[in-house]
Amino acid sequence: MRIVPQGFPRAKEARGPSPALARSLSVVLDAFGTDRAPGPEVAGALRAVRAPRPAGEHPLEVVLVGDAPRLEATLARLGRTPDDRITIVHAGEVVTMDDHPAQAFRTKPDSSMRVAVERVAGGQGDAVVSAGNSGAMLACALFVMGRLPGIERPAIVTVLPAPTGPLVLCDAGGNVEPKASQLAQFGVIAAAYDQVVHGRDRPRLGLLSNGTEAGKGTQLTRDAHALLAAIQGGFHYVGYVEGSDLFRGGIDCIATDGFTGNIVLKTCEGIAEGMFGLVRQELEKTPLARLGSALVAPALRGVARRIDYTEVGGALLAGVTRPAVIAHGRSDGNAIASAIRAAAQFADRALPDKLAAAIGALG
Repeated sequence: MRIVPQGFPRAKEARGPSPALARSLSVVLDAFGTDRAPGPEVAGALRAVRAPRPAGEHPLEVVLVGDAPRLEATLARLGRTPDDRITIVHAGEVVTMDDHPAQAFRTKPDSSMRVAVERVAGGQGDAVVSAGNSGAMLACALFVMGRLPGIERPAIVTVLPAPTGPLVLCDAGGNVEPKASQLAQFGVIAAAYDQVVHGRDRPRLGLLSNGTEAGKGTQLTRDAHALLAAIQGGFHYVGYVEGSDLFRGGIDCIATDGFTGNIVLKTCEGIAEGMFGLVRQELEKTPLARLGSALVAPALRGVARRIDYTEVGGALLAGVTRPAVIAHGRSDGNAIASAIRAAAQFADRALPDKLAAAIGALG
């Protein structure tokens, strides 16, 4: 259950060639971010550039950043052709999951992650994707790209597939110990994202806590609650919400710190996988159950696609000046391709600029 470019308006049918589409849209990919790099990155890049583009959107090319000889060998093994719009930029270092984010930025200037971010910041790409250390990715994007006006701390925005529609969550892991003003701003970011991407005029925003009473929570949540309640913006602040409220349809957006948000996200992923395992066990218990499974299989496959992180790809790092997408470390080729498509959509629609305008209007 990772982020989601869902909710973008459908592209209009093309009415003829457009001069504006002559150039390619370039997504720069940190090719050494996943747990099994660079195989998933290379496979995802090939899948992304070979997929048909929606009418009205720019042609797509992918820049792979990392150890050039390994990338060349992996591309050859996976059957690269001259028509595949993929280029390689060499980077000699890798940011690992054990690296401290700030230290990784300072001590590994030639890392695949930093070089990828620098290319996009310098105008040599339209969006960046990494499945590596999310804290290091936040640090790189913050120090190299810079923040949008008024943003205290960039944060990770993800979308959970709730029964009543997409549920926007911010922060999903970027800031584990934010200040109250930053936590309140995560709510504003979530509401702005919901307005821009999903088109809701007045999103309902909740602050995640351990109860709905005003005295619940920590000093952090109580202070953030007071700040959000005082904002007269274009969203409806409903106050504290509990974890059990996330999928009941009463809210459109949820604000939380990155520590709690990441736990919520991974708990939802684990529950989803576990529930499908239990359903499969029940459907295989008896001949009658196995017969009935054929009837429910299409519906189950549809639900599985909605909650499968490999289908939705990655999460937006909101608050920096260029589109940056953070993918799952366990990503396979399909997940990387989905993250590339999400980044391309964010770039095609100038999402950071629109978010900046919406955040300014919301307060």
